[in-house]
Amino acid sequence: MSFDASPFAARRARLLASLQQAGGGVAIIPTAPEVMRNRDADYPYRHDSYFYYLTGFTEPEAVLVLVAGKENRSILFCRDKNLEREIWDGYRHGPQAAQQLFALDAAHPIEELDKSMPALLSDARAVYYALGHDDKRDAQLQRWLQGVRALARSGVSAPAAVVDVSVLLDDMRLFKDAYEIDVMKRAGIISAEAHCRAMRICRPGLREYHLEAELLHEFRRNGSQYPAYGSIVATGANSCVLHYRAGDAEIKDGDLVLIDAGCELDSYAADITRTFPANGAFSGPQKALYEIVLAAQAAAIAETAPGKRFMDGHDAAVRVLAQGMLDTGLLDKSKVGSLEDVIEKGDYRQFYMHRTGHWLGMDVHDVGDYRDPATADGNKPWRTLQPGMVLTIEPGIYVRPGEGVPEQFWNIGIRIEDDAHVTPSGCELLTTGVPSKVEDIEALMRQG
Repeated sequence: MSFDASPFAARRARLLASLQQAGGGVAIIPTAPEVMRNRDADYPYRHDSYFYYLTGFTEPEAVLVLVAGKENRSILFCRDKNLEREIWDGYRHGPQAAQQLFALDAAHPIEELDKSMPALLSDARAVYYALGHDDKRDAQLQRWLQGVRALARSGVSAPAAVVDVSVLLDDMRLFKDAYEIDVMKRAGIISAEAHCRAMRICRPGLREYHLEAELLHEFRRNGSQYPAYGSIVATGANSCVLHYRAGDAEIKDGDLVLIDAGCELDSYAADITRTFPANGAFSGPQKALYEIVLAAQAAAIAETAPGKRFMDGHDAAVRVLAQGMLDTGLLDKSKVGSLEDVIEKGDYRQFYMHRTGHWLGMDVHDVGDYRDPATADGNKPWRTLQPGMVLTIEPGIYVRPGEGVPEQFWNIGIRIEDDAHVTPSGCELLTTGVPSKVEDIEALMRQG
């Protein structure tokens, strides 16, 4: 597939326009460093999300510099061509090819960065850079600024301010363009297929890592470069541990299996959770709690639309979950009171302790403020949903053994999660390729 540089060039143009509107300046966006795993082995390399968002460039040792001045310029510093190193490490674009392919105004070897930056920063009103993320880069910027200040007697001025460029980029990344939505849809399809595969293959006697292997197989087989995060495959009591990682626990007859997993495709994440019975049939107590969680998700989906607040979906889900906890006896009405009492006092948090969603994009927990700017009275309302935003919708119930907790529900952990794209008329689920209704899950598992 040929590379299309136009979405990345358009984003750079938008950021440069924002810098111009603020009076001009220089933005510096480095990619992520390579990280040693142990001895002679690196962790699999993954570029920085901000850097990729503006370039589409995936090689390490690269820095993007955007100059907003009399003429706007996009300049890439990257590894030079080196045929000997390419034998060992793989293909390098080199500056000349990178400039053409990625639609940049200029590109130079990364070795020239230190020599070039003081000149690029000279007389700039401000430098836009995310301080505090990389000590080595922070020290490098200090050296560049010191180099500019040393030229003060010759009439050169250094930037008067350092502004966090991620603040501008976070709001840009929060709203996905058509290119991004297309990639995220494909990531959702691949991830849904992986969940279906795990459901079909699951049976008592397997171990959690067996299902994890099926997920990874399906991700990679369909072109995904990585899992978007460490896959959660949790059976039995492990399903009540929110960030449990796939281990070696045996999947037993009568257990539920909770899988929270998604692939990363072309730098964009999917995030799906499904819960299903190991033996292919929900027990009575399992089904009772599952239907509550599914209804809570439906209530949250109905509140995911333009003009709604980010927390409206969570509040709707909480009402359904709390009522279900009262109806099933998870919460004792004689002790906790009415539904309104349960919500006001937060008693539901014994069994539901997380928020119902988060932003999704290049990062699984993607960037973007969850609150709108403060009003005149200092209040910061939850952010208003708008078309182009993508978020997860993931209510759950997690029942650990405890005094007063009905024993038939012990060690049942259930979460149902889908990815929602806010559209002008409501929301579009990107992950419907894997069933979530009880009868559909059981039918799929019978295929195995």
